[in-house]
Amino acid sequence: MAVVRKNFEISENPEEKKPLIIPVKSEVRKPVERHWYILRAISGKETKAKEWIEAACKNNPDTLGKTIHQVLVPTEPVYITRGGKKVLKERVKMSGYVFVEATLIGETEAFLQNTTNIIDFVRNREKDKKPEIVPQAQIETMTKGIEEQAVADAVDHNYIVGESVKVVGGAFSGFTGEISEVNLDRHELTVIVKVFGRDTKLTLDNSQVARE
Repeated sequence: MAVVRKNFEISENPEEKKPLIIPVKSEVRKPVERHWYILRAISGKETKAKEWIEAACKNNPDTLGKTIHQVLVPTEPVYITRGGKKVLKERVKMSGYVFVEATLIGETEAFLQNTTNIIDFVRNREKDKKPEIVPQAQIETMTKGIEEQAVADAVDHNYIVGESVKVVGGAFSGFTGEISEVNLDRHELTVIVKVFGRDTKLTLDNSQVARE
């Protein structure tokens, strides 16, 4: 019987095998987007927390400065009497909350969560409990409301602390008193009137008083 020989390329090491190459599809990762989030803060320490975060961003421009974009603590102007003088004070509008626009990459989330005077993010109720995203429209509505209120305050009666007014509405209608506090955001006044010879504080809408 004739023997047919085929020409094979034989390796110097017959036991050597070439590695099996399996093509692997590279994972396509979506870029992390910037969003607004809410941080729960210690009541009364919201502004301090905001200042702390902004200072950290300024001191770390190549890290936190690039991932934390804005920090917002909504406030409202209120007139109070201090030492017999009218004083305009900014009061936190949403006690216990700080709004932050950030890209949560690297150590950003951990930094914000562990910032002084911050308790934690407001998180969703799903299993992963990720920080809850605040819709941009909601932030715009809130900031727009603050701007519109500032314009309205400029033309709204212009009542001032120490001014004498007459109560024209409510149970104390007819009483005359002195304004001790002006809440521009709520369009309310705190008026001190004499009831049986004693100073009594009344919280009244602007529409419930009139200049004498």
